Amino acid sequence: MTTDTPARLLQLLSLLQTPREWPGGELSERLGVSRRTVRRDIDRLRELGYPVQATKGADGGYRLVAGTAMPPLVLDDEEAVAIAVGLRAGAGHAVAGVDEASVRALAKLEQVLPSRLRRRVSTLQAATTPLTSGDGASIAPETLTVMASGIAGQERLRFAYRSGDGTPSRRLTEPYRLVSTGRRWYLVAYDLDREDWRTFRVDRVTEPFATGARFTPRELPTGNAAEFLRQSMYGRQKTYTFDVTFDAPAEFVAARVPAWVGAPEPVDEHSCRLRASSSDSPDWLAVRIAMVDCDFTVREPRELADYMRKLGARLSRAGGAPGADGA
Repeated sequence: MTTDTPARLLQLLSLLQTPREWPGGELSERLGVSRRTVRRDIDRLRELGYPVQATKGADGGYRLVAGTAMPPLVLDDEEAVAIAVGLRAGAGHAVAGVDEASVRALAKLEQVLPSRLRRRVSTLQAATTPLTSGDGASIAPETLTVMASGIAGQERLRFAYRSGDGTPSRRLTEPYRLVSTGRRWYLVAYDLDREDWRTFRVDRVTEPFATGARFTPRELPTGNAAEFLRQSMYGRQKTYTFDVTFDAPAEFVAARVPAWVGAPEPVDEHSCRLRASSSDSPDWLAVRIAMVDCDFTVREPRELADYMRKLGARLSRAGGAPGADGA
């Protein structure tokens, strides 16, 4: 029996946050209190702003419904561990669709996890082997959470960094944003020693820590971290312009390509056109375009169209299609 009222309210809230309807009798048994006490506790939750809905009758009960604002989320130990492990796995391997919001959520969750649960999360993480792209870009989730916390708290970060040619250095920065390209994470930050904006590949960062020194965020030259990263990458690498028409609405295509690649423009309600610049190899871009799952036409560049033909022939041979041409 739970005699402590605050603890009982948290337990009741945790039960109600499961998407189902809870009969009063079942809640009474779970909490070890009378049905009358359950009703009083439900009234207390409503006073605190939780939209608890009650239904009458023999099959009636209570459920938490959508409100005008999201109330604090209550998780039990198993739920908290499961969410932390999932967020760490995704954040650590730059999975497409796992962006800075997920990293911020992980930072907040790990900050409040009791030490016993943090140990469980670390143990589970160490015992699993993720399926990665094999390009060596795997990063420690703790690195991302330290950076995300620095961004949110406007706190200067110091870390060790290894450049593309292997040159080591120490950096003191004012972190601005984390950007995921789908394959890698990048930190956009103001480098205090070089007195200029820089982008850092997070998989090349080690020993990050927050210095405790607060700062007022500076204005980014481009006003957009993703655009700044794109310009920074293009300034160092060979780039080319691509032009692809898709036989699908713009919103359909936009949901299936990384935002940093570019935004498709509607041609009509049934088709769209994607024109942008890229420093990625034609083979990687070809695979991303082919994954959109609709018919499309490559207008340029020729390298991309040539690779598409080779890829199509290879896939036809793999599928056993008759008459597939070699490439």
